[in-house]
Amino acid sequence: MTKRFLVRSLSLAAAIIALLMSVTPSSAHPSIDIVASNWTFTPSTITLYVGERRELRLTSSGGVHGIESKQLGIPLTSIVPGRWISIDVMSKKAGIYVLHCAVLCGAGHQNMTLTVKVVP
Repeated sequence: MTKRFLVRSLSLAAAIIALLMSVTPSSAHPSIDIVASNWTFTPSTITLYVGERRELRLTSSGGVHGIESKQLGIPLTSIVPGRWISIDVMSKKAGIYVLHCAVLCGAGHQNMTLTVKVVP
């Protein structure tokens, strides 16, 4: 092995390590993907833990929908097709929260719910 080859290899390894260390995840919290469609959320039930921060990533597979929960600190958020929206949530109190679609989305709108179970 030549000295020149060794120097190039070490330089390449150092560059790769520096690149990997500079990459940061989009969120420091575990995420849950939720897809809104006519007239359901998938998954329809999620579980969160009291005091644990989670990222909810929402998108729509068809139509415009919405979500909001004052109890969980979720602001009124529009969910549109082809775009992921991220919301950080930290539950302070155990319970079962039923969130209804916040945007009138058609005939099945009244039955479109997301159940959030918050456990200790």
